[in-house]
Amino acid sequence: MTAISDCFQSLRDRQQCALIPFITAGDPDLETTAKALRALDQNGADLIELGVPYSDPLADGPVIQAAATRALSKGVRLEMVLEMLREVTPELKAPVVLFTYYNPILNRGIETFLDQAVAAGAKGLVVPDLPLEEADSLLKPAAEKGIDVILLVAPTSSQDRIRAIAQQAQGFVYLVSVTGVTGIRSEIQSRVKDLLVDLREVSAKPVGVGFGISQPEQARQVKDWGADAVIVGSAFVKRLAEGTPEEGVASVAEFCRELKAAIA
Repeated sequence: MTAISDCFQSLRDRQQCALIPFITAGDPDLETTAKALRALDQNGADLIELGVPYSDPLADGPVIQAAATRALSKGVRLEMVLEMLREVTPELKAPVVLFTYYNPILNRGIETFLDQAVAAGAKGLVVPDLPLEEADSLLKPAAEKGIDVILLVAPTSSQDRIRAIAQQAQGFVYLVSVTGVTGIRSEIQSRVKDLLVDLREVSAKPVGVGFGISQPEQARQVKDWGADAVIVGSAFVKRLAEGTPEEGVASVAEFCRELKAAIA
C-alpha cells in the first residue's frame, strides 16, 4: 500500500470524499507556498497537488499559466521547489502529489527525478502530457520507489481506453471533467456522471474529478455523482495570488474549509 492508497482506503472506510486542492509552487514566492501547504493541510485537504512551474503548460488554463509565468520570472526552478518541499512534508498529514510535465523529468533523467521527488517527500505524480503508450518508462520505476503515477481520463476517452488507463493508473484515476484546459467553469458537465459509471464498470480504483470545479456546490455535485475525490485548482491559485501573501494564505485556508464542509 502506498501513502495515497492508504489515504483513500481510510476515507472509504469513513465513507468520505477526498478534497485535493492544487496550488502553483513559487507564486507569489516559495515561502508563501510552504505556508499555503501547511494551511491547506490544517484546513481539510486530504491530499495536495503541487504544480511545478513550466514554460509550456499545455493542460493549464489562464489562471495557472499566469501563476507559473510569475513564478518562473522570479527564478523558481524545480530543484528549488523540491528543496522547499523537503522542509515542509514532514509537517504534513496530507500526501503531496507533484504536477509536472514530462520534459523536466526526461531532462533530469527518470531515475534521478524520482529519487529527488522521494527525498522531497512527494507521494505521487501527475504528468498530463505523458501518453499511456509511453507511460511504462515512468510507471515501473516510480512503483519501485513508492510513488504513484496518476493517469488522466479525458471526457472524450472511449470505453476501451478508459479500461486501459484504469488498469495502469496508480493511486487513483484522474477524471478530467471538461474538454480543454484547467480553469474556473460555471457548471460541471453532466457527462462526468456517465464517465464515473464507465470507470466503475472497469476498475475499483478511486476516481478524482478535476478541471473546472471552483465552487462548493460543484464539489458537492461531483461527490453526489460518486467521485472519490474532488480536485480544485484555479480557484485556489487565484485566491492565493490576491492581496498580500498573508491574505492569500488566509483566503485559501477559508476556501479549503468551505469545500471540505460541502463534501463532508
